[in-house]
Amino acid sequence: MVSNSQKKNLHSVLSCNLKKLTITPPNPTSDFDFSEVFGPLTPHPNQSQSPSTSTSSSSSSAFLGDPLVIHNRSHSFVGPSPRYTLSSSLPFQIPEEDLENENEVIVEEDDKKERSEQVGCKIGPGDFEILRVVGQGAFGKVFQVRKKGSDCGDGDGIYAMKVMRKDTIIKKNHVDYMKAERDILTKVVHPFVVQLRYSFQTKAKLYLILDFINGGHLFFHLYRQGIFSEDQARVYTAEIVSAVSHLHKCGIVHRDLKPENILVDCDGHVMLTDFGLAKEIDESSRSNSMCGTTEYMAPEILLSKGHNKDADWWSVGILLYEMLTGQPPFTHKDRKKLQERIIKEKVKLPPYLSSEAHSLLKGLLQKEPSRRLGSGPGGGDEIKSHKWFRSINWKKLEARELQPKFKPDVSGKDCTANFDKCWTTMPPDDSPAATPTAGEHFQGYTYIAPNPWLSSA
Repeated sequence: MVSNSQKKNLHSVLSCNLKKLTITPPNPTSDFDFSEVFGPLTPHPNQSQSPSTSTSSSSSSAFLGDPLVIHNRSHSFVGPSPRYTLSSSLPFQIPEEDLENENEVIVEEDDKKERSEQVGCKIGPGDFEILRVVGQGAFGKVFQVRKKGSDCGDGDGIYAMKVMRKDTIIKKNHVDYMKAERDILTKVVHPFVVQLRYSFQTKAKLYLILDFINGGHLFFHLYRQGIFSEDQARVYTAEIVSAVSHLHKCGIVHRDLKPENILVDCDGHVMLTDFGLAKEIDESSRSNSMCGTTEYMAPEILLSKGHNKDADWWSVGILLYEMLTGQPPFTHKDRKKLQERIIKEKVKLPPYLSSEAHSLLKGLLQKEPSRRLGSGPGGGDEIKSHKWFRSINWKKLEARELQPKFKPDVSGKDCTANFDKCWTTMPPDDSPAATPTAGEHFQGYTYIAPNPWLSSA
């Protein structure tokens, strides 16, 4: 113990020494040199550089070129699914304060009460271990992740984590699309629609945590097999029709139905995913947005006539045609010529297909939306009652009791063998992103699925 007298002596010594302390003012023409600590300074891009220095700098900051496109397929204007070649991580110029705050989870006032009532915990990126990349789009990546611990009631589950950069979303003016995707996923519960478990945000990114469907994309299996038999395509198409009908009854149009947005689960059932272009539209209104993937766009979208749920049934027709023949009915390398074909050309139906398949394709691929199968007051029920689906028991189908003839080869819940290696061999990095200056765009984004839903998974 130090006595009071000793303390006083120490204070007096310190006081005396502080009075003698002098600070030499810095030379205003020179900066402090920290090279011994941090290494030599890197020249600023605007400073003069030697030819060798400038060459290495430009090569190190080069960005990837346009992604490779498989089968001349064009891609969505939002959330495309191109096949990227492997590359090192892209360089980013990000302020240090943005990097420090990037993973700070934003807790929204409207969600605090909901959280405490449901599970009493805050969810963020740190609650998930990234395993591998399973997809990449315009705004970020999709990872396979494992949830850490079991504090929030659902154990060490395997999920898909869709990560989207706020700065890119705002720059491309797609804030409404991203908010709509989250809102729609919280409302839709269907046996053939991928379920949303959590959504949250940091200062730089948006996160959606979805069920991980480990059978891969329908695109993957279609191009591996070449074509599907009518029996195989019938079950897939029936499940897609069931899911799309449910969406329409909920007032939702998907608007981007294509094989890359349809997953196959371990039992062989299809699961609709990627609602980045989906929109809530009532029966009397129409949307004028130019959106989707060109090969699957309905003529009324390309003509900017306004579209509604009927546009989805056109896409279902294109999907069915592609499943049965190996490619969409309208193709061309040039986008404008492809659009002209969709608007003007008649669909050529292969003679080897059954007359019932011909009839259904003709009904779905009517260029005039009002004459298209499914456009009437019966909606999806018109399609379900078509003679090509005569063998389908719709109640058993929607109870997942009809077993598909093909089941993907899956070794476990975390198996990614059915995803293209161009994704799964990528470095599983959730790369840094700049923080947008305006943060009010994504209020109300946070979501935790109700407990009964989680416990039934």
